Amino acid sequence: MRIRIGCAMLMAMLAAGCAATTQKPSGRVEDAIQSRATVTEVDLPERLVTLKDERGREIIVEVPDQVKSLDQVKAGDEVIVSYTTAVAWQVRRASDAAPGVREQTSFNTEKAGEKPAGTLGHSVTLTTTITAIDLSHDMVTLSGPEGRSRTVKVREPADLRKVQVGDLVDITYSEAVAIAVRTVAKN
Repeated sequence: MRIRIGCAMLMAMLAAGCAATTQKPSGRVEDAIQSRATVTEVDLPERLVTLKDERGREIIVEVPDQVKSLDQVKAGDEVIVSYTTAVAWQVRRASDAAPGVREQTSFNTEKAGEKPAGTLGHSVTLTTTITAIDLSHDMVTLSGPEGRSRTVKVREPADLRKVQVGDLVDITYSEAVAIAVRTVAKN
């Protein structure tokens, strides 16, 4: 019986301690644009596609060999291009990682037999160290892995109370381009 009461008390204390733990700040800002064009001509042997954009301008695009289903693209098809950029940040305890730089690239294309489509993404993550906090001016100083420092004004001043000197900040910049070809229904 004592063991059950002891376990229950321990669980209650752990739950209270977890609830009192302050979540480290994080955030993300993203921007996306999308444009459309219509296929006016396809030159399969040369792997060239002529597109007419929304303003009526013609653009000739050389299609890379990674696009497997170019033979499925026909005049009148619509090409949709989406371009997204984002900056994300996450504060972590110093014991969770070390300052540094990481890069990642991804490339995906359509499956055989599908209309051409693909995405290309690239991201760079810089892990910095908080070396100073100025609560009166809502500023924080970050030092990168090579020792360069930069002082920046924070977006959310309340977040400064959740961080401490020595914490790490992961700052990730990413870009992605997605391209898809769609058959336009004839009226």
